[in-house]
Amino acid sequence: MEPRSLVVREEELALPGWPAAHDGLRVALVSDVHAGAGHMTTGRLAGIVDHVLAAEADVHLLLGDYLDSTTLGDGRARVLEVAEELARLPAAVAVLGNHDWRGAGPAMGWALRHAGVRVLENDACELRPGLWAAGVADTRHRLPDSQAALRDVPDDAAVLFLTHDPDFFPDVPARADLTVAGHLHGGQVNVPILRLAAMPTAYGDRYVAGHVVEHGRHLYVSAGLGTAGLPLRLFRRPEVPVLRITSGAPRTPAP
Repeated sequence: MEPRSLVVREEELALPGWPAAHDGLRVALVSDVHAGAGHMTTGRLAGIVDHVLAAEADVHLLLGDYLDSTTLGDGRARVLEVAEELARLPAAVAVLGNHDWRGAGPAMGWALRHAGVRVLENDACELRPGLWAAGVADTRHRLPDSQAALRDVPDDAAVLFLTHDPDFFPDVPARADLTVAGHLHGGQVNVPILRLAAMPTAYGDRYVAGHVVEHGRHLYVSAGLGTAGLPLRLFRRPEVPVLRITSGAPRTPAP
């Protein structure tokens, strides 16, 4: 039953240096759909999008792996249908994940752009005056470049930084107010020791899920929605976190 469930929950994050002009911004993280695998049909994705819309977030950040490229999911979802469902989310900005490139090459990115979603690959876009989203390319099939992603962002802007893979977080400049990622499914089968054997990360449990603070820098990792490999989840329900970002203490410079 767990892979068929859904949690859309609000969490408050107080960020150092977050401008008062954007205090209370609500950001929904939609990650790791893995359409085609397990229980993730186009109809189920449509239902998830309906629930996310009901949360009325200000911004929707799409964090990759919209398709599944494993044996159980490869080719079982149509890129245009997946893109059209995700494009129903207003103010949506996306990066691509490893399964998107491995399963469909550039087609998932083309489909999202065709549907009206801004796809970031080492570039940035303005979400509203003084608020920018910057995103890097996938770490496994492309060449992520954080400096290129931030090149056009004004010095005084607040920055939401998107990467599919949280292992990239140590390479994100302190210029980013908040980095968001997915990829690890929170372990998917969230049992200590067992999850370590399956999670595609070089850092063990360091970035498994949730809010991480390192040297004054902030990361939030979504446990995502779908499944890769066997269609199982245990102690890690599919989720869409909605982050309510508030102004915290003054920014602490990174060492």
